[in-house]
Amino acid sequence: MVGAATVAYGAVAAYRPDWLARPVGLVDARRETHPYTAAVLRPLAWRDAAGGLAMLLAPKGPALVTATAVRIASDVGDAVLFGTAVPGRVRRAGAVVTALGWAGLTAAALAARPRDRTAPTQ
Repeated sequence: MVGAATVAYGAVAAYRPDWLARPVGLVDARRETHPYTAAVLRPLAWRDAAGGLAMLLAPKGPALVTATAVRIASDVGDAVLFGTAVPGRVRRAGAVVTALGWAGLTAAALAARPRDRTAPTQ
């Protein structure tokens, strides 16, 4: 479910970077996203879409754990990026909490996944 939500969010944000820029205050006085800002946000959105797709398509086991760990690391990186770049204390805090919330949700999903009981233990 987290992978599917990530694909959807990433695809929408890549197509409409305003969807990401407005809540974090990366817009001008008319609430429009500057083309340079959109150019910087689109790769983040595509990264999320690709990471979510990797989570959806990865087989159970190390590949899925790795795809999920990359997603978590990306969210933590977003928290650092937005924590230093977003204007305004309230918006900055909201962006950091949102990014860390996604990281926490993804980590919880990883921890709750069914374990393969047929694999040998070490």
